[in-house]
Amino acid sequence: MVVAGIDIGSLSAEAVMLKDGELAAWSILPTGADSRRAAGQALVEALSRAGIAREQVAFVVATGYGRISVPFADRRVTEITCHARGAVYLVPGTRTVIDIGGQDSKVIRVGPRGVVEDFAMNDKCAAGTGRFMEVMARALETDLEGFNRLAEKAAKPAAISSVCTVFAESEVVSLIGQGTPREEIARGLCETVADRVAALAHRVGLVEEVVMTGGVAKSASVVAAVSRKLGVDLVIPAEPQIVGALGAALIAREFASQAKKPSGKTR
Repeated sequence: MVVAGIDIGSLSAEAVMLKDGELAAWSILPTGADSRRAAGQALVEALSRAGIAREQVAFVVATGYGRISVPFADRRVTEITCHARGAVYLVPGTRTVIDIGGQDSKVIRVGPRGVVEDFAMNDKCAAGTGRFMEVMARALETDLEGFNRLAEKAAKPAAISSVCTVFAESEVVSLIGQGTPREEIARGLCETVADRVAALAHRVGLVEEVVMTGGVAKSASVVAAVSRKLGVDLVIPAEPQIVGALGAALIAREFASQAKKPSGKTR
């Protein structure tokens, strides 16, 4: 049996294919300005990598920011549920999931079988998200990889008082003008992201083992800052960006095994 999970975020679109319960292939593409098109392209690429025909896919679950824009989805499920399921599948001991996406960040406390017990989300502004990191990298005249390298070189963090993306960008420009080393500014920004995550974690109650997902989990400097702030080691999946899509695919497998297909409602 073949099923698919599609995760449409504000910055990237992921597709995961499961065949007989095993991960067959996955894809990650920029979402761009058209979520519908990005979803279709992500699915086509994942199918191609798996060597599977579209007609073989028994069920598709969509999740994420743009899940309502996936016309071929048989079901739409919130990203909270999908990240919990995907993380527990990859790391069975998961009890807390930290997900930093393009437009929001969230901390999810999960039970032993991946059932969501509580969560807290920052979705009112871009502070502490992937978009925040992109804007700050541009202010430092580098890309995200360069930002990470800068932060790793810093002996100490610069003090960044603003959490708002707009004000933080202005503060970074001011610090550069004052001659503050870019390395220290980058590390200070990592600490700002960690502070935001810690505030969410304290709201839900942090329980180990803690898994970090999303594209920002690829930044070793942010991961280190979050780990220090929370006082715990973080588990980072081999490909942290596909965890939500994987969870969607796992739920799709459950639906596909049922006698009839449910309608496309939000879970």
